[in-house]
Amino acid sequence: MSLPDYEAWAIFAAVARLGSFTAAADELSLSKPTISKAISRLEQALGTVLFHRTSRKISLSTAGKSLLPHAQQIARDGEAAMEAARDTTHLLKGQVRLAAPLSYGLSHLAPVIADFMCAYPEITVDLQLDDARVDLIEEGFDCAIRIAALADSSLRAIKLRDVDTYFIAAPGYLERMGQPKTPGELSEHDCFVYSNTPNPELWHLTGPDDQTVNVRPRCRFRSNNGDVFLPALIAGRGIGYLPDFLCQAALDAGNLVNILPGWRLGDIALNIVMPPSRLRPARVDALVNFLKENLR
Repeated sequence: MSLPDYEAWAIFAAVARLGSFTAAADELSLSKPTISKAISRLEQALGTVLFHRTSRKISLSTAGKSLLPHAQQIARDGEAAMEAARDTTHLLKGQVRLAAPLSYGLSHLAPVIADFMCAYPEITVDLQLDDARVDLIEEGFDCAIRIAALADSSLRAIKLRDVDTYFIAAPGYLERMGQPKTPGELSEHDCFVYSNTPNPELWHLTGPDDQTVNVRPRCRFRSNNGDVFLPALIAGRGIGYLPDFLCQAALDAGNLVNILPGWRLGDIALNIVMPPSRLRPARVDALVNFLKENLR
């Protein structure tokens, strides 16, 4: 049995990431013919085409797209293994790709990243902010911040803290429309609905003593980002459901009121998630440890 062509897999990952044989050759300090031969060698071994090539550009084939996550994992594991065998003091350089939710990234993560860049001047950060959940392996991220109840998966996860959530409204809205005393009354109020959930039209609420109830909110404002709800909530336009990092300041100032205390749409936490391998480049470990220390 022949061994896998690890070099060709790593070269394939680099070409796919950079979108160019020439760019991959420059980054890896190899000749362009060496890059081309490695890809051809891998295609021949696999019996399939990995790239569609034209005179102007290359693009991943269907097979290439499906095999890319495996190539990325091989490249990451190889780099991490090499670093593990050496003194990592001088390896804190290069790029780390991090994904995070938009609002949390702007309000809480951005200052921490600024401090990290000061502490590690040779590490560059590619931070992508999006409330949609990314596929770490397929999209080539080293780690991600997730604010959710994590489903079982092969990803490695570090829980930083629990996140409190509140049903909230402005005092003016409650004076005008009345304060709901039970979750069922939410269907009679103007509600703000966060759409980036599997079933935003149906709220599954859990309350004191683990009581449960399903509510179909009357939607007045719908968005895939919670931060945009705050001005309308403070202006008294409806009832929303937000995590503490978005609404705590407004609650403390009295601009919003916590209604239906004890009721929640499930439990969520602030987590760092990473690909399943225990081996990570030193620069990724540096960022993960920095986030652990500064985001708890």
